[in-house]
Formats: sequence, C-alpha cells, structure tokens
Amino acid sequence: MTITSELEERQLQLGIMETTPPSPCVFLGLPLLAGRIDGGKDDDLVLPYISRMLMEDDIAGEFSDQYDSDHPALLEAQRPFAEILSNEIETCPSQPLLTDTVDVVSMAFFKGMEEANKLLPITSKNLWKKRLVDRDDDAKAEGVGRSPSKQVAAPLRAESEEEAAAREMLDRLMLNGCDDPSLADKQVVMGMRKKPPRRHAAVDLHTLLIRCAQAVATNDRRGAADLLERIKRHSSPTGDGTQRLAYCFAHGLEARLAGTGSQVYRSLMAKRASMVGVLKGYQLYMASCCFLPVEHLFSNKTIYNAVAGRKKLHIVHCGLGRWLQWPDLLRWLARRDGGPPEVRLTGIDNPRPGFRPAQHIEETGHRLSECARQIGVPFKFHGIAKKLEAVQVEDLGIDPDEVLVVNSMVHMQTLMDESVIVERPNPRDMVLGTIRRMRPSVFIHAVNNGSQSSPFFMTRFREALQSFAALFDMMDTIAPRDDDKRLLVERDMFAGCVTNIVACEGMDRVQRPQSYKQWQARSQRAGLRQLPLDPEIVQMLKDKVKKEYHKSFMIDEDQRWLLQGWKGRVLYALSTWTADDDNLDRGL
Repeated sequence: MTITSELEERQLQLGIMETTPPSPCVFLGLPLLAGRIDGGKDDDLVLPYISRMLMEDDIAGEFSDQYDSDHPALLEAQRPFAEILSNEIETCPSQPLLTDTVDVVSMAFFKGMEEANKLLPITSKNLWKKRLVDRDDDAKAEGVGRSPSKQVAAPLRAESEEEAAAREMLDRLMLNGCDDPSLADKQVVMGMRKKPPRRHAAVDLHTLLIRCAQAVATNDRRGAADLLERIKRHSSPTGDGTQRLAYCFAHGLEARLAGTGSQVYRSLMAKRASMVGVLKGYQLYMASCCFLPVEHLFSNKTIYNAVAGRKKLHIVHCGLGRWLQWPDLLRWLARRDGGPPEVRLTGIDNPRPGFRPAQHIEETGHRLSECARQIGVPFKFHGIAKKLEAVQVEDLGIDPDEVLVVNSMVHMQTLMDESVIVERPNPRDMVLGTIRRMRPSVFIHAVNNGSQSSPFFMTRFREALQSFAALFDMMDTIAPRDDDKRLLVERDMFAGCVTNIVACEGMDRVQRPQSYKQWQARSQRAGLRQLPLDPEIVQMLKDKVKKEYHKSFMIDEDQRWLLQGWKGRVLYALSTWTADDDNLDRGL
C-alpha cells in the first residue's frame, strides 16, 4: 500500500473523508433464534445487541470531526514527513531493505501522523484525544502525589485504534454470540487469563481512609489534609484494586472537606463517558460479571411465567437505564407456543434538562419498537418523563385484561427517604404505595444491598468502603488493569456513587442504598406481600453462575431474597411481590 492510499484509508477511519449513510437500526438483520429459555447461550443476546449499537454510524459519528481530505493543516503537516520517507527510500540500496532501515521509515511515518494530529483543531469530539493519565504516574507515585480533586481519569487509546480493535471483537460477537472462546473477556470469565502479580502497598490504605474520614467528621482539617496527602502518594486510578479504591474515596473526602461535594458530583455526572464508552463498559460488565445477567434472567423468566396462557402483557419499567434486558424477553415471547402476547411497555424515567426532557425515553421506545417489529411481537411503548414518586395509577392506563408486571432494577435507591423528607410521606413509601394500588401480578424488585442511607457519616462511610472494596477487588480479578473498558466502568459506575455518598448531604445525596432486609420491612409496611422464589429459576441461575463466572461470585437465598455477592459480601438482592389483599381490605 502506498503512503497516499494509507493516509486516505486513515482519513476515512477518522471521519475526514465522506462516509456512508447511518444504518437504520441496531436490531435489523438479527435472526429469530430458536432455543431454550433456561439461561443457555442462545438467550445471552445482550452482548450482540451492544455490538450492533457500537457499529451504528449514528452513535460512532458523535465523536468524529468532519474534515475535508485536503484540510490545509493536515496537508502542510504531512508534507515534510512525506519528503523524509522519499529521501529514505531513495538512499536505500537496491537489495531488500534491512530491518533498521524499515524501522526508520516506520518511525518517520507514524511520527508524521502524530505531528499532523497536533495541528488539527482540538475539540471535545476529536478522535485523536490526548491521554488523560500519564503512563509515568506509577513511577512518580512515591514522589509528588496527584490531587484526587481532579476528575477521575482513564487512559484512553486513540479512538481510531480502539474502534478498530472493538470492531473485530464485535464482529465475532455478532457471528458467534457471547460464548466465543476467542473473546478476551470470556477468557477472563472462565479464569483463563492470569491476574498480574499484585504490588503490595507500603501502607494500610483502608486504615488511612478510616482515620481520614474520622478527621473530616470532627473537622480536624489539618489532620485530614496530612492523611489525604499520604493516601494520595500510595493511591492511583490505574493501580491495583486497593489503590483505585483509595484514590476514589480520597477524591470524595477531599471534596467533603472543601465543601464542594455537590459541585464535584454534578461535574462527574456531566462528564460521564459518551454513549460508545457506556456501551463498552456495559459490555465488559455483562461479559465478566454475573450481576446484571442474573438480574435480567431472573426478571425475564419471572415475567415469562406470569404471562403463560394469557394474551396481553403490560410491563411498567421504573428507570430505563437497563432497557437492554427486554429484547431477550421479546424473543422468548415470539417463539412461545400459541404465539406471542400483545406487549405494552410503559417506561418511566426522570426528565433530562434541556428542550427535549423525554428524548432518551423516546429513543429507547423507538429501538424497542423496531426490535419487536423485526421479531414479530405486537408491541406498544409509552414513555413517562416524570420522577417516579410523581406517577399516579391513573397515568398508566391499566387494563384488567392485561397481566401487569412492575419491574425495578436498583432504581429506587435514588429516592429520598424519611431521613430527608419528614413533614410529608417520603418518595420511597409513596412509590411502594402506588405499586400496591396498581395490584400487579408481580412486582420484581432488585436492590443494591448496603446500609449507605444512614444519616451518620462514619456509619455510611464504613459501609460504603466495605461494599466498594468488594467491587474494586472484583474488577481487579476479572479484568486486566490496563483494560480501557475496566477504567470506564470504575469511573462511570463507581466513582460518581462514591463521591455522592461520601461528599454530599441532604437533598444533594441521591445515592441511598439500603439493605434488602430494610427494603423487606418497608415493602411490607406499604401493603405488599412477598412471593416465594421459583425454585427452577433459582437453580438455573445458580448453575449459570457456577459454570460461566469466576468462582468468587456467590449466589444464595435468604428470606425469599435471591442474593448475589463477591467473596461472601452480599452486594445485590432480588425478590418478587404482589399486593397484600388483607391490607387492601383494611384500606392500608
């Protein structure tokens, strides 16, 4: 390939040259699979859906700048390096090129591309992004510490290189599904990739974090500052699990000490990864960690059983952040004996700021409608852009001929409780009361297990430290430390929650997980009755976790809750409920 053709190909990848029109839908062309609904590989279709979304031009196009192929800055930067290449080739002997000469030519070419990139306009969408974290940070860790007040950064490769590698992986996913043994993430799941040796910290970071939190709680600013400085010297967003945990919590403690917790949290939420980044992080989490797949299978199998023999199904989904569970359910229903039921899905989510507060809901509805159309399932979508506690039964258009299912996957942890709302019913009790009045066939409730809603800072801090220590240790076990997708997960899924729990108070603290036993008591007070777990579903999920995931993942039962955790620490719990008729008769 000539230099010119290679440059043209590179420009095409970067979006400099004209591209083809966007693909119509993520679900077009996906075949209707026959198979079981027992958690087997035919039903693990979320990863292929993510793959198709990542390959859509309209998503990837959000992050490419459209430059003409004769962009002056680019051509001017390329000219001297083209001359270097020309001179090198002319001075070479007629015999085959020696290895050193090849190295010189290659280095000159890539150096030229690097210098050309520096002259292009720098925007937030530029594919040639500067690395956010210096690779030399580890070498400097014992010297000058980095301030955790800076945004938690992830070293990202040039987007074009990342996309090329991602596309190769995604192609395999689309062809072979989630069980392709050549996929690195699945190798991690089955323990085929060895974990790099752990570097032992010179200090006990857990103890330092507890002592620092105590100093912050007593307003010992000097003591807290000294401890923060020690923590910063030994923590890193790219180190081992404990170092990343300490970096994340130090960030929250420093924000609390400075009184800027709410501002820092809003900044982190505003700077969360792009749609491509979210999907890639989600992809790793789904492939390597059992928590989300188990939640999806538990919910979908429960709904499938509930609608057996019925012709109409209405799902009320609280929070649309995890809508990717629904395509699998639609496929199951499409191949049901006797044909699929009519499906109506009501999606409830908070309105977004701006001129189109319901845009994300509308986009989700469009994707699901296209999926159902391709599969052949009668489907209607209704979106409600409201806070969950503001939704009334009358907003849902409940039809007694429909099987009504309410689905909430860890969405209610962001609702305020009685520690904040005192003079009127708090949102958690209001939502549970509304669900009781809806009288669903089943209410599926997944919760993030942890007593992190305590009004007492140290109680909340210790609980959060233990829970996130398990999560960071899990990530250190199932994914390499230099995996970009792992960094996205830790930054976008963990760091924001930690900052909010540690640095914010009052109405600004929106992350308020409670233990499953606390949710059990609250739901019973609201007039809901807990249903027994289906033993077939439980056994299916236990077999899946044992067979497909790391041995340190745990799945167990307690008081009609299905528990998930890591190394004995319960992190998530799932249960099913319905209206308690006795309480309804008493008007409770």
